[in-house]
Amino acid sequence: MLYNEACGEKLSRLGFGCMRLPLTADKAIDEAELGRMVDYAIENGVNYFDTAYPYHGGLSEIAIGRALKRHPRDAWYLASKYPGHQIASTYNPARIFEEQLEKCGVEYFDFYLLHNVYENSYGVYTDPKWGILDYFAGQVRRGRIRHLGFSSHARPDTLERFLDYAGDRVAFCQIQLNYLDWSLQDAKGKYELLTARDIPVWVMEPLRGGRLAALDGAEEARLKALRPEESVAAWSFRWLQNLPNVKMVLSGMSSLDQMVDNVNTFSGGAPQSVEEAALLESIAEGMKDALPCTRCRYCTAGCPMGLDIPMMIHAYNDFRFAQSMTVPMQFDALPENKRPSACVACGACAAICPQSIDIPGALAELADMLANAPSWEELCRQREEAARKLKEKGE
Repeated sequence: MLYNEACGEKLSRLGFGCMRLPLTADKAIDEAELGRMVDYAIENGVNYFDTAYPYHGGLSEIAIGRALKRHPRDAWYLASKYPGHQIASTYNPARIFEEQLEKCGVEYFDFYLLHNVYENSYGVYTDPKWGILDYFAGQVRRGRIRHLGFSSHARPDTLERFLDYAGDRVAFCQIQLNYLDWSLQDAKGKYELLTARDIPVWVMEPLRGGRLAALDGAEEARLKALRPEESVAAWSFRWLQNLPNVKMVLSGMSSLDQMVDNVNTFSGGAPQSVEEAALLESIAEGMKDALPCTRCRYCTAGCPMGLDIPMMIHAYNDFRFAQSMTVPMQFDALPENKRPSACVACGACAAICPQSIDIPGALAELADMLANAPSWEELCRQREEAARKLKEKGE
């Protein structure tokens, strides 16, 4: 197993993400299969396990706690998260934290995160009325949290604001990072910001919900021609291994077969070459089918509604590629009169666009996509189905 030193700990580069655990036919967590997966992981050097309060309807923490309990406490690191991203009328970090410790059957968390600090939850996490960050920093001082961090789907400017607010109270940050989102969601900007701040990077969605492990036949053939012995998923992981500040890569594995394949990838093998990385970048560009917005911002000057059109075109490209909760969350943070549906289709933006983009048409389509976006539960179901199909293919 490949390891990294981060936060003063020796961490396996592969972490087991517990958001998409194996399920039985009646959709309950398959704890027998989970136990086999955890046993295999620990026996082969994986020592980081990541869960969260809302995963699997609140049952993920219980299931992973039971599976880990059969192994010595010093053989694994456990991470969980505080759900401040779930907008509510009140927040009680102490109550939730005590409940999480009990559910996981532990006296402390090795790593603990503020869950998804983004535009719509920024105010929750920074509101002195709730004192969320202060409370968890206090738990660090008491030894009940060994390392405190946060996850984020925020834009780089919001991420930077939170880093300024948090200061040295946070030790690591978890972001969505893969070779597609490097440009599509400006993960490059986020990675470089965190690196400049000397904040180690944890990676979520390395396969974009399985999409990067399910390329079309021509794309898959290009990869197999260079590394016939490796799965398509391994290519995404190899790409991340070339980023020196990526200290942890979380994979939401749903079967023992996926665990075995991922452990194999993170147990050695040749690093990805410059030419191989360039091939992935080429594949990513071909996957986008994007509107050619250059962010010149000519369109914004004459917009009577004051809309951030370049941001919306960027979100349109992202959402057309693959639906995720990231884009809807981004717009939930905006007032109604600043969302795509507020466009009055006056055409002033299209008339001045150097790329001749039909901006009103794109914003109307984006507004429709947002209105009909699947729920979080439906997205999880879709990802489970994608994982099942990959297993049938032998990936």
